[in-house]
Amino acid sequence: MSDDVRPADVAGVAGLPHAAPAAPGADAAPGRLRELWLVARLDLSESLRARWFWLQVAVFGGFVCLLFAFSLTESRILGFMGLSRLLVTYIQVSMAVLPVFVLVTTVRSVAGDREAGVFEYLLALPVRLGAWFWGRLLARFVVVFVPVFGAMAAAAGWAALQEIPVPWTLFGLYSAMLLALCWCFLGIGMLISSLARSLDVAQGVALGVWLLLVLFLDLLLLGLLIEQHVAAETAVAVSLANPLQVFRTAAMMLFDPDLVLLGPSAFVILDAFGRTGYLAWSLAYPFGLGSLCAALGDLRFRRGDLP
Repeated sequence: MSDDVRPADVAGVAGLPHAAPAAPGADAAPGRLRELWLVARLDLSESLRARWFWLQVAVFGGFVCLLFAFSLTESRILGFMGLSRLLVTYIQVSMAVLPVFVLVTTVRSVAGDREAGVFEYLLALPVRLGAWFWGRLLARFVVVFVPVFGAMAAAAGWAALQEIPVPWTLFGLYSAMLLALCWCFLGIGMLISSLARSLDVAQGVALGVWLLLVLFLDLLLLGLLIEQHVAAETAVAVSLANPLQVFRTAAMMLFDPDLVLLGPSAFVILDAFGRTGYLAWSLAYPFGLGSLCAALGDLRFRRGDLP
């Protein structure tokens, strides 16, 4: 089915209003944005009724509450006090939990609908396929990012009320990094969902991708490269192709500007990027990778055998 097919005989399905055919030569941009918004709104309403969304809210919100309960804001780490310690801990836990959570829930978007046999219903909606795909993606981004950011924002608000120092610059950088990380794995998840023919395959591939990226942080890739006597610059370049490694290194740089914890590889990173350059790379690369994966998933979704 073409991306421009918009059957009008099923107007009103799932709350989507009738979309009258546009006049020849009329500007279709407002119509596309309207379709995108309608699909996103429909998916948001479905996600808010799902248990996984409230589970995510409970996980991240409960974790922040536990950090406060155990008085981590009063501890010290490399000279940091106040909310900085909580943010450092929160960002490290998010790096481990958020990607797998995003992947497992996102791959259900296309593969789950295909396996449930509802594609005929979806294709009958008076919206373009591209609007349906990107509307689902944007809705998933909202329901994934809002609980993560909301928990951190609530912690900052509570700290301000308690007159605990809030490092707003650090808070802003961490928020931007979490946004880029969410978008990156949402794009990867949508690509996997578009390629997989069943939900089980999609979830298996998603878990495999996450495990591969986690193992390539330190255990497999770096050890293999060192054993093969690969140049340090090459090893670091290959390692930084991993979005999780990029995120982890940037998070370390925010409380350890000289990257002492990374050892000699820090000199390669700092010489190549500089501190400001690397922080910019840690935002641009995951966002660009996620956008590329999402675009490939959209292309596969519109040109593939949908039903």
